[in-house]
Amino acid sequence: MPWHAKLHLHYTHDGHGTGALDRHEGPLRVLQRLYPEGPAICHHVLVHPPGGIVGGDVLALDARLERHCHALITTPGATRFYRSAGETSLQTVRARLADGARLEWLPMETLAYSACQAHNSLRFELAAGAEMIGWDVLALGLPAAGQAFAQGHFLQQLELPGRWLERGGIDAADTALLDSPLGWAGRRVLATLWFAAGSALPSARREALLDAARASTSAQAELASHAGATAPNEQVVVLRVLAPRVEPAMQLLREVWAAWRGAAWGLAATPPRVWRT
Repeated sequence: MPWHAKLHLHYTHDGHGTGALDRHEGPLRVLQRLYPEGPAICHHVLVHPPGGIVGGDVLALDARLERHCHALITTPGATRFYRSAGETSLQTVRARLADGARLEWLPMETLAYSACQAHNSLRFELAAGAEMIGWDVLALGLPAAGQAFAQGHFLQQLELPGRWLERGGIDAADTALLDSPLGWAGRRVLATLWFAAGSALPSARREALLDAARASTSAQAELASHAGATAPNEQVVVLRVLAPRVEPAMQLLREVWAAWRGAAWGLAATPPRVWRT
């Protein structure tokens, strides 16, 4: 029987730090709420105890961040879209950030197993003065295990309303997309890291973010030829990477995340504890 699960997160600021309330329906919930950086920043670790998403499952996360909150959301392991007999599995994420709020959306990778039928939708609504760092890492099949994405379809949507919209369908039979040098170039991991603001970023600040991303990328010989950083508009900076495996892509994203945290917010990198287990 398919799982239908919802998780609501509400962050508030009391003048001293970020508090959080959560409410769940079904098997999507908060594993831990941590404050390794002090009360100003709430680290949330989310889990889906069934361990994967199958045909017919629907998972929905809704987060609301009030003024001056700062939340970091991650997961202890990969999100796994398993093979389907025909039904589509759906995961939706929606976050709304008030003026002055900061969000770091940093889940582990998404694994699209062969024969999955999946839709993954991410929407981040930023008020003027709000900012976020987010990433998305998608692996088709199990690249490290040599298991190909031989069948199935994955639909990915990433939206920052009024600022950036991407919607792309990936079909296992579309070799022109997956193997062409103008597409995935035979690689099966696509990683995207972005910095987004609710207001225009000063050009010097945008350039500092781009420079940090390009410096880290150029030092990664395995990835440098298949990575690039751009600013599609005055409010968004994006790093895109194609990789043969998840691990080098994730390592690069963590390095750039740490650099962006310092450059944009003056914060040291404090990796969530679950990244080290």
